[in-house]
Amino acid sequence: MTVPVICIDGPNASGKGAVSRAVAERLGWHRLDSGVLYRGLGLAAARRSLAPTESARLARLAANLDLELRGDRVLLDGRDVTREVGTEEAGTGASRVAALAPVRAALLARQRGFRRHPGLVADGRDMGTVVFPDATWKVFLNASPEVRARRRYNQLRDQGMDVSLAGLFEAIRERDERDRTREAAPLRAAEGAFCLDTTHLGVEETLERVMEHVRTTGRPTPPASPGGPGGGSPRHTPSGDT
Repeated sequence: MTVPVICIDGPNASGKGAVSRAVAERLGWHRLDSGVLYRGLGLAAARRSLAPTESARLARLAANLDLELRGDRVLLDGRDVTREVGTEEAGTGASRVAALAPVRAALLARQRGFRRHPGLVADGRDMGTVVFPDATWKVFLNASPEVRARRRYNQLRDQGMDVSLAGLFEAIRERDERDRTREAAPLRAAEGAFCLDTTHLGVEETLERVMEHVRTTGRPTPPASPGGPGGGSPRHTPSGDT
């Protein structure tokens, strides 16, 4: 039996991280935050002083990336980098390495390996277009750059980071441009995706609209009770990019 997948794609701070986490929790499914893989790779590349132009070396690094996910913790080369993967610097590094086709190819099998029973909620930028093109549910979230910058600003401030709202707005616009114009797996909604503008929506309202879409187009079965089949906490990676 094919393992069901819900893909939730969108740009930085569109709400996909928080929503995918909540959907996975509600259904008791596994979760893939693909951004963590690219952020971890970006950190590993920076430590090795690899330039974004060194695609062959970056692809080899991606294929052998020593990245371990332990619940809400991320270990890179045996070191806890949970906080580091959530920074803007890590996001910028991720966007640069993610633009390279050999790197994306090297991480493809690893991402698909998260597809396990009872189901998977995958969030990223190409989950529905490239990684899981056969997914039953494909969702694309978006919001205005101004709102997304404000969300990211609040998130990072809550984590104790000193950031500039104007700087975040510019960084988001630059990343949007890179992600949408890259040749390898550009950011776009998958054909037939449920597209939702979250500019004026909170996480809970976005979650309910996504769950209603899922229920009315396929009806996955949530866990009967905590600890039952598919119950308990979702098996997911931490999110540094909502």
